[in-house]
Amino acid sequence: MKLKTLTKLGMALGLGFLLAACSGDDSSKSDGNSKDVNLAYVEWDTEIASTNVVGQVLEDLGYNVTLTPLDNAIMWEAVSKGDADGMVAAWLPNTHGEQYKKYKNDLDELGENLAGAKIGLVVPSYMDVNSIEDLKNQADHTITGIEPGAGITAATEKALDEYDNLADWNLITSSSGAMTTSLAKAIKNKEDIIVTGWSPHWKFAKYDLKYLEDPKEIFGGEETINTFARKGLKEDNPDVYSVLDNFHWTSEDLESVMLEVMDGKDPKQAAKDWVEANPDKVAEWTKDVKK
Repeated sequence: MKLKTLTKLGMALGLGFLLAACSGDDSSKSDGNSKDVNLAYVEWDTEIASTNVVGQVLEDLGYNVTLTPLDNAIMWEAVSKGDADGMVAAWLPNTHGEQYKKYKNDLDELGENLAGAKIGLVVPSYMDVNSIEDLKNQADHTITGIEPGAGITAATEKALDEYDNLADWNLITSSSGAMTTSLAKAIKNKEDIIVTGWSPHWKFAKYDLKYLEDPKEIFGGEETINTFARKGLKEDNPDVYSVLDNFHWTSEDLESVMLEVMDGKDPKQAAKDWVEANPDKVAEWTKDVKK
């Protein structure tokens, strides 16, 4: 019997109620004079970096920016209901495919902000396995995962069902931070570990890692990270909408911010430093803002 982990439903619902309470004055749906912006995100390293960068750009334009961390499913729901103005944290077509199908008709889809993303099972390169089908009794039959609500968690649970050799394996979920802590400890001791992984991510720059081949294509192929806005944002606040619409950067850009945060810099400061160091890219994102 596979281990089903406890979810963070209580925390997620609490954050959802908090978000709803904060947006109860409908400030996110006010006319074009509103200077309040609420961006939703999941507390993954990639989304912490990207959301802080976009938030910093908007703050530099004079907006009062709130960044609201939410469970993945609630993030989609919050933007679809107008409780948040937008997000730059949607992984498609596979990772957030279920949420996309459920909420796409209630969102404005602004396209990709980063290409070449990927998810899958990741191991240290010193492990003598190259495919999911090679897994037998490594790491105590355990895969170390992240949040229960994440798309990669759902894909991993499907992999446990689809791969016969994983029939007696367990998926342990907690958080992306706990996952990277476990990874670092295992590598330090040169122990076996299998984690749910995605790229871009700073761990690939810090450690020698590899994705396990996925013959059944449970985790899908290359993905993009996409931007969505609430319905009506374009009319209510066209400048914020245009910044979100124009936001696009590379894996190298994103990983440079993530590495700064991983090394101990505050995410807001890391974002501020990146924005100051990349005026040409920021100018492209803000080119349609009315001066």
